[in-house]
Amino acid sequence: MSDEKSQFTGLILVSGIDSPGITQSLFDTLAPFAITVLDIEQVVIRERLILTVLISLNPAHAQSIEEDLEACAQKLDVDIATSFQEQGQSTIAAKSGLVHVVALGNPLAPATIAAIAAAIATRGGNIERIHRTASYPITAIEFIVSGADQTEIRQCLAQVTLTHSVDIAVSPGGLMRWAKKLVVMDVDSTLIQQEVIELLAHKSGAQEKVKEITDSAMRGELDFEASLKARVALLAGLPDSVISEVQSEISLTPGARTLVKTLHQLGHSVAVVSGGFTQVIEPLIKELGIVHYRANTLEIIDGKITGRVLDPIIDRAAKATALQDFAKIEGVQLEQTIAIGDGANDLDMISIAGLGIAFNAKPAVKTAADSSVSAPYLDSVLYLLGITREEVEEAGAKRK
Repeated sequence: MSDEKSQFTGLILVSGIDSPGITQSLFDTLAPFAITVLDIEQVVIRERLILTVLISLNPAHAQSIEEDLEACAQKLDVDIATSFQEQGQSTIAAKSGLVHVVALGNPLAPATIAAIAAAIATRGGNIERIHRTASYPITAIEFIVSGADQTEIRQCLAQVTLTHSVDIAVSPGGLMRWAKKLVVMDVDSTLIQQEVIELLAHKSGAQEKVKEITDSAMRGELDFEASLKARVALLAGLPDSVISEVQSEISLTPGARTLVKTLHQLGHSVAVVSGGFTQVIEPLIKELGIVHYRANTLEIIDGKITGRVLDPIIDRAAKATALQDFAKIEGVQLEQTIAIGDGANDLDMISIAGLGIAFNAKPAVKTAADSSVSAPYLDSVLYLLGITREEVEEAGAKRK
């Protein structure tokens, strides 16, 4: 009889308006029978319940179980569908090599979901589960995929991001998904909304010239170190009092504080590496509780900015080195690092990080990054890491 039972399974699907006690009543109905629960999943969307249960059973009990479930459905005013059949294997094999695909959209259209599913299917991937991880300020949907190579999935979804204006991140499943992470961020136009050197240049009347050089450097048209020195030279003679003035003018990108505080609350590390200036951004970084940071240093003599930058210069290569150094200090594997930036001088650190994210970035950076975020909310990055809106709010509540 045990062999017969092990080869007979039943799928039970419950749907209807959710209310307390439905799950209990279902399993109270099943309790008198010699049943083993093999799999179960329940979800509630806008008060609609969907509960699926896979069981192994004695086929002689199938009719009685169906009759009792029908009575249970009437009592609860829900629909219960069943499918009992012989099955060659009663156990469910654990699936390894799962890939997590997270899509961010505002709005997220049906055609986009169809395109993602089609791209996954072309690489032989099977979608095991789809669930929402956030509904505001943007919608985040996570697909758990089996049977597909992570690199191939990422490549085939790259076109979807362009044609459907959706942000997509692909990451491996398994235990390492929840390992300690190190998130390294650029500052100008990433952590903060402004470009600090442009704010300083405004004080000297050279803002247009500086902006022109900055834009060219961020597009990768100019060597960063040379462009930095050229821009800083335009600041020569400014009193150091302008630094405090600029500090009062900078503002965090929406969601930046939530991103940093949530990552800290969840045990992850956050670092900053900037082509900007330590004297300007250091108070803000310390206020956010960020310990690891590197930036350039303006030379100041006799209370005046000289127009020179002290060595070492934090350029594109130095940003990547900083990421590696911070990862060693924190004991985080390179595969567990995330780099976020918007400009050409962020390309090296984005390239070597486990996950490189282009944040409202230049086209060249979007092309090179593993994922991009087009929404103006920096905390959207949390959803790409598999952190749900509910977890973000829970972490926020604990900080109060």
